[in-house]
Amino acid sequence: MKHPVDAHVGKRIRHRRWMVGMTQQQLADKVGIKFQQIQKYETGMNRVSASRLWDIADALGVQIAFFFEGLAEGAESHGSQGDMMADKEALELVRSYYSIPEAQRRRLFDLARVLSAA
Repeated sequence: MKHPVDAHVGKRIRHRRWMVGMTQQQLADKVGIKFQQIQKYETGMNRVSASRLWDIADALGVQIAFFFEGLAEGAESHGSQGDMMADKEALELVRSYYSIPEAQRRRLFDLARVLSAA
């Protein structure tokens, strides 16, 4: 059975990998393992060792703490956030949003805020 921490770390790996536009194969190549192992990490089926997590964090350009963010939240709030981060459409929207130049991105953010209040 999966441990909740392993599942959480795996989701964070998948989320970050997807946000930077990297495939499982590309991440595996950077870390020096097979892509199937990345799949197992991302699903929480295999636990990521400390040294491997260090390598993955380096390859994805984040601090190790990134993979544990949100873990201390209550199960009810964490579950809803986890579901949103598993939604490919939401992730694609976020990635596209951050590829927009900052000044235009701010205007888009303001527009979204107004529309969501309507």
